[in-house]
Amino acid sequence: MTAFGYLFGKELRGVFLQPIAWVLLAVFLLVMGYTFATGLALTKTAALSRVVFQAATLLLLLIPLVTMRLLAEERRHGTLEMLLATPVREPQIVLAKFAASMTLVVAMLAPTVVYPLVLAFFGQPEWGPIYSGYVGLLLLASLLSAMGLALSALTSNQVVAATLALGLSLLLWMIDTLSAVLPAPWDELFLHVSLLARFTPFATGAMYLSDAGFFISGTLFALFCAVRALARD
Repeated sequence: MTAFGYLFGKELRGVFLQPIAWVLLAVFLLVMGYTFATGLALTKTAALSRVVFQAATLLLLLIPLVTMRLLAEERRHGTLEMLLATPVREPQIVLAKFAASMTLVVAMLAPTVVYPLVLAFFGQPEWGPIYSGYVGLLLLASLLSAMGLALSALTSNQVVAATLALGLSLLLWMIDTLSAVLPAPWDELFLHVSLLARFTPFATGAMYLSDAGFFISGTLFALFCAVRALARD
């Protein structure tokens, strides 16, 4: 088994053996089920855009709780220094923890695939917005997970890591509102870094290479920051 495979298995067990993972799964699916049922009853339309936006909001709130312990707990218990003393390199550690957190996100989203199947059974949904919506959720989750991991690498306090990740995620989600009151070129700058502005096209059925590139490049940059944070130890 490769070093990455061993680390990924270890992190995966660490994530799913924690009660918080199952609590987050239950909360996510409960809220998503309520949103889907009430939306279908009220609108009686075969569309999932409301559900996709609700899922994005929940990911903003829940992913910091997933990533807060990934490196902060290791640092607090002193196991991070032991891990770094082995032949395992920092990028392998970061990627294994990132992959484990994304596995939990996929486990959250996977049961919601039943929603479009229900819509297809009773009606004729537009599949384009459904496909693009799930792609957007995965891209958003990858960026949020990478940011949370980078912030978790900077502290040994899980609460501080979660608070910083939540604050940064919400700030980037709502920052497009500042574009309405700022002069050029600052208005365009804040609009370009807004998570909401970048995610909305995916939720409404449009996929642009620039938006996908934003999420991917942001994820890679955050992972690079996490690696550099580990390298300073």
